[in-house]
Amino acid sequence: MSMAVVGLLAGMGLGFAAYFGGFGAFLLVAALGALGLLVGRYVDGDLDLGDLFRGRGDTRGDRRR
Repeated sequence: MSMAVVGLLAGMGLGFAAYFGGFGAFLLVAALGALGLLVGRYVDGDLDLGDLFRGRGDTRGDRRR
């Protein structure tokens, strides 16, 4: 099982603890699941955090020069 799946399951498990709060808890489960997925992908090396914060026109770090 990859770290992305583990992170997703961890986020969903934490969100499930808040499930009994109603629709707001449903949104919390989705947000924590997405956060867990991102952390897992980062740990696996499949995600570069610079890609998330760099703008489209920003060419810093572009290796195709």
